[in-house]
Amino acid sequence: MSILMLALAAQVPPPAAPVPPRQPGATIVAEPAAMFIAACDANGDARTTRAELTACVARSFPDAAPQSGSAGYIGYSDWAQKWLGDRNALPSPYQADGDNDNRITLAELQAQFAILFDRFDLDKDGMVTRAELVTIRSAPVPQDGDGGKRRGRR
Repeated sequence: MSILMLALAAQVPPPAAPVPPRQPGATIVAEPAAMFIAACDANGDARTTRAELTACVARSFPDAAPQSGSAGYIGYSDWAQKWLGDRNALPSPYQADGDNDNRITLAELQAQFAILFDRFDLDKDGMVTRAELVTIRSAPVPQDGDGGKRRGRR
């Protein structure tokens, strides 16, 4: 090979690696409360009954109110972080605080989840299945999942 050909070959960049296809945005999503309700399936039959949910909320509640029997909004947000995945997940402490005393009791939290259970129990058979707990999105979802509006980005 001539020196000219070697020089030209050195200037040509190697072929770029193929770009893998992007995973499409999710069309099936679950609310944090729905994920919690699904996790309350105590007997593993892929259905959560009202009794299983009530018992599960009672088991999780000491994380919000370890000794006092009621949780302030900060204690509730700690509970939401652990059990719902985010401090700001719904139901909010304002929804759960039925008597507006800035404290959340076990009975208030169970009442809020009873309302959610009724909303998710589409066929009103007294149990919630995974199919009832997911939401199907019909609108197109941006490829990056949220249109570039992720937490922390401005």
